Amino acid sequence: MIGISKLYCGTVEPSDALRYGRDSGKLPSHLLQFAEDKKPVVVWNMTQRCNLKCVHCYAHAVDPSDHKDPIDTDQAKAIIDDLAQYGAPVMLFSGGEPLVREDLPELASYATSKGMRAVISTNGTLITKKKARELKEVGLSYVGISLDGAEEVHDKFRGVKGSYKQALKGVENCQEEGLKVGLRFTINKRNAPEVPHLFRLLEDMEVPRICFYHLVYSGRGSELIKEDLNHQETRDIVDLIMDETRALFDKGKEKEVLTVDNHADGPYVYFRLLKENPERAKEVLELLKWNEGNSSGRGIGCISWDGQVHADQFMRHHTFGNVLERPFSEIWTDQNIELLHKLKDKRPHVKGRCAECRFLNICGGNFRARAEAYYDDFWAQDPACYLTDEEISGEPL
Repeated sequence: MIGISKLYCGTVEPSDALRYGRDSGKLPSHLLQFAEDKKPVVVWNMTQRCNLKCVHCYAHAVDPSDHKDPIDTDQAKAIIDDLAQYGAPVMLFSGGEPLVREDLPELASYATSKGMRAVISTNGTLITKKKARELKEVGLSYVGISLDGAEEVHDKFRGVKGSYKQALKGVENCQEEGLKVGLRFTINKRNAPEVPHLFRLLEDMEVPRICFYHLVYSGRGSELIKEDLNHQETRDIVDLIMDETRALFDKGKEKEVLTVDNHADGPYVYFRLLKENPERAKEVLELLKWNEGNSSGRGIGCISWDGQVHADQFMRHHTFGNVLERPFSEIWTDQNIELLHKLKDKRPHVKGRCAECRFLNICGGNFRARAEAYYDDFWAQDPACYLTDEEISGEPL
């Protein structure tokens, strides 16, 4: 996760993170990426069920009527107990579509009562006024609603006509209840031209936050490898995101804008600032070192709907244990699980350009799921790294 507004527009300074001691249990949410202890943010795909049929779904979601959730409410609370005691700062309830589970508000409330921050990732179509009020009352910190562009493009991606209007209504319902809401957008060739539309929504609807996700080849997304942006297209889109973010700031409309799932974005922001603002570039370099890039298996973990534990939500074919049989905290710290142990520090294991890159300490080797999908080699270089050979050469930073 790269904070474009934090880094490029200067909304976060190194001193901001230092003031809290860089402990994940103390840092406010907007600074968590700079935590020193890297206690994991845990994504719980609490159901495989979903009311939409998204073409890029990494979860292979199923119709709500065709499936029963393997983990019940009491078992979920036991999982939350363990995560809270271990010190995981955030629980992200995802799916499928998490709102198809009637106990979501109860479980979110339970997580917050244990000192965790509870957030949800949703398609937004099920957020009625009543549901938004309920989510606000239980102390939910944030609602991330996924969009894929304007109405025609979004509805085609989601496989259900009318889903765009329903999602925007979900945004409005959250806003009316004072619930922090933001947008999520996964970039690929089919919808890259929609990025300006998303920025107009931020401005027109007064939405405070957006995350732009690079495509990860997983789930149904693995069928979209050929639809990922090429390297120049990716550079262009990151430049566009920076330009649009700056334009909003210049209007006095400061938004939190992040890119996710391609840690080459960090060095790319740094290179741009070297040309535009060298002093700020030095500060950004320090923040990027603290970020440490991709932290799958360390700063982020995933629990599937059936209790299986994964390094992140994109690597479901690598399973380290099951929380119905063994607590997450025990699985996560078990040094006998070879792959999980290696993920705690990927630097000695990555190959190719990643091994030779001077930004390895900043990027963390980027996404293993993409490398494995593309090269059939878990430790190969990430094919989506768009930095040139000249940019990555030199002494390690």
